[in-house]
Amino acid sequence: MIEKHIVLEDIDPVIFYGVNNVNMQIIKALYPKLRIVARGNIIKVMGDEEEMCAFEEHILAMEKHCSVYNSLKEEDILQIIKGGKPQREEADKALVYSVTGKPITARSENQQKLVSAYEKNDMIFAIGPAGTGKTYTSIALAVRALKNKEIRKIILSRPAVEAGEKLGFLPGDMKEKIDPYLQPLYDALQDMIPSAKLQEMLEQNIIQIAPLAFMRGRTLNDAVVILDEAQNTTQAQIKMFLTRMGTNTKMIITGDCSQIDLPASQKSGLIEALRILKGIEGIAFVELNKKDIVRHKLVTRIVEAYDKDEKKKEEKRKCRQDSGSQDETTPVFADIMGLGDN
Repeated sequence: MIEKHIVLEDIDPVIFYGVNNVNMQIIKALYPKLRIVARGNIIKVMGDEEEMCAFEEHILAMEKHCSVYNSLKEEDILQIIKGGKPQREEADKALVYSVTGKPITARSENQQKLVSAYEKNDMIFAIGPAGTGKTYTSIALAVRALKNKEIRKIILSRPAVEAGEKLGFLPGDMKEKIDPYLQPLYDALQDMIPSAKLQEMLEQNIIQIAPLAFMRGRTLNDAVVILDEAQNTTQAQIKMFLTRMGTNTKMIITGDCSQIDLPASQKSGLIEALRILKGIEGIAFVELNKKDIVRHKLVTRIVEAYDKDEKKKEEKRKCRQDSGSQDETTPVFADIMGLGDN
């Protein structure tokens, strides 16, 4: 009789063991000749060497299944032990699976363009209005790359626009002051990674979430790096961010050119980057629009109403301009990149 320890590294043991350890009870029943004890993320098994080898192979297959789908059911266990592979109809389309086991996919044509651009380029600009899924899809791509061990870390950043006095008056230490600005990124991650595992990844810096100012001086290797709300960067900030790119790294920059919160005296770094970097090999530009909005149906109507109002203002501005040139303070992505309507 020999003893072996199997460490569950890539999953939340609570999901693997099941509610009230129901999965472990099933596994133990299928291996009556082995003595199996599960504590935390370690499974200790004792018994015949040949039987133990089969057990370890099946446990590792279950761990991989649990890592991909964020779930492990009785039928999955039985299928794996029988030597088969659990069937998932959505497997080809899913980027990752949510913590509830539901597939997260590209839900519109332009979201699919973002996925395709990611696969072919190292830097992607995803531009579009609120609710189009540009940030959520980007984070799903990053989580998929991490699960597939294509990278070693995910780095998510946002500019803290109110980084002066207003931030200083918030309670708590630096992390507590900046967390409200970064909460949308936490929300997306919590949909895709079990809370215990996410907390572990954050503590080990496998997933890093930080304001843009914290990027200065770094070289980012073996990572997917996402800059969210990039329309609120200055020209110096976005140049600094883009030049952090290291080996085996992909960058995704998301933003909405219609929601710039910078002071009127400052130009958006995102808009300048779109103009300057156009045509560079290895950089892709994806435009999302109101057809891609996947939030409540009212969000689409709100975006349409603001678009109509902005067009009216633009027409009035043009009437007042002798040259007829576009007001630089309200540029749109399609004009900058020379793209037409989708």
